[in-house]
Amino acid sequence: MSFTITLRQGPARLASRLPQVTKTSFRTTAPIRAFHQSAPRQSNFFTSRTSVASTILRTAPKNAFAKSSRTYIQPSAAPAADTGSTMRRLLTGGAIFGGTLITINAVFNRETREDGGMPPFERAYLNSTFLHTGLGIGIIGITARQMIQSGFVYRLMVTNPWVVAIGGLALSFGTMLGTRAIDPDNYVPKYALWTAFNATQAAFIAPLVAFAPGALIARAGLYTIAMMGSISFVGATAKQEKYMYIGGPLLAGAAIVAVSGLAPLVIPATAVRTLAVTENLWLYGGLAVFGGFTLYDVQKILHHSRLAERGIIKKDPVNESISLELDFLNIFIRMVQILMMQQNRRK
Repeated sequence: MSFTITLRQGPARLASRLPQVTKTSFRTTAPIRAFHQSAPRQSNFFTSRTSVASTILRTAPKNAFAKSSRTYIQPSAAPAADTGSTMRRLLTGGAIFGGTLITINAVFNRETREDGGMPPFERAYLNSTFLHTGLGIGIIGITARQMIQSGFVYRLMVTNPWVVAIGGLALSFGTMLGTRAIDPDNYVPKYALWTAFNATQAAFIAPLVAFAPGALIARAGLYTIAMMGSISFVGATAKQEKYMYIGGPLLAGAAIVAVSGLAPLVIPATAVRTLAVTENLWLYGGLAVFGGFTLYDVQKILHHSRLAERGIIKKDPVNESISLELDFLNIFIRMVQILMMQQNRRK
């Protein structure tokens, strides 16, 4: 028979071994995270996009958009005024005026007046005609602008084009013939029909003006004034009735230009070269024809002033201005079309 005797350790013995037990337990147990220890990095291979986006939003600085060079509420810098281009256009218009004046004067005006220059009654009648011409052009421009702003042009464009063309031509010819038929002493109906004639012309050019840039319209107007001004000067200083004979050839040229303008309605679209020839004839041939009409009309005005001075006819600057207005509009329309074609080629 055997006996096992177990002796318990006393308190003093346990107190002496407590530091060793504590060290052993810290070495064997799992590590505890300290405050200064960084968290272990987790693998983001299976991390969802939502968590990544939220992490980016939390870590992004609050003033990230404020530090950017341009925000959505920041106004863009206003473009500087292009004064150089405006001056260049004015110089171009002046050069066209001067060059046309010198060329036409040298070619067509070699024989000047032999009666000592323009007499006062011719000058007064010519100035009155040009005054009415400028007033008529102003009425046409203001009326066309009002038609565009009121939406009348767009309603006119969606209607039947044949109705608009035939009705517009009928109103134009009717008001023009009515204005010419009224006696110049009967002011009210004459000026009323003259204003209606200008309104019909405004309806014709308003669709073109609506789709053309304002700067291009200004350039076309400047070129038209330069061309007509130089030709009018030549006609006013030329020998009496020197260019009155060109009325017949100009009418023939105007008929050819009108037929070339209607060519796209007859010629098929596959005839590209023929259409290009008719278009050039309409544009540049029309410029030449109505430039000649300007020269003819100025000489006709001076001739009528001499007849009115003798008492053969009455002075009627309203009727005289209608011819110059038609010359201006036909030249202006072609100038706008030429400038628009040049602008499209640059694009």
